[in-house]
Amino acid sequence: QVHLVEAGRGSVQAGGSLRHSCTGSGVFFTTYGIGWIRQAPGKAREFVSAIDWTGGVTNYANSVKGRFTISRDNAKTIVYLQMNGLNPEDTAVYYCATSTLGVTQDVVRYAYWGQGTQVTVSS
Repeated sequence: QVHLVEAGRGSVQAGGSLRHSCTGSGVFFTTYGIGWIRQAPGKAREFVSAIDWTGGVTNYANSVKGRFTISRDNAKTIVYLQMNGLNPEDTAVYYCATSTLGVTQDVVRYAYWGQGTQVTVSS
């Protein structure tokens, strides 16, 4: 199995930026696509972004496209989520997770999850 650990600051004013990282361990880490999924209180889990195992294919939810950038460094087994132009609507707990289906936006296809990090965007 794969173990994922997230890190990153979680408080920012509207219009600001944050960067989160997801560090994986496990022999097969580089064979997985990695996604970022968020969940706001009282809301279902929502796909944010994903990157395939090569780092060459990415996917973004329409709500974050143009503002967020996903990248990965397989040598360091780290996936990053750069979040720019943050809005209060982006407030949620953010998780990284391993994908069983490439860069799918279907959150049920994500198997192994990080611990989650609260992001709060104030206006």
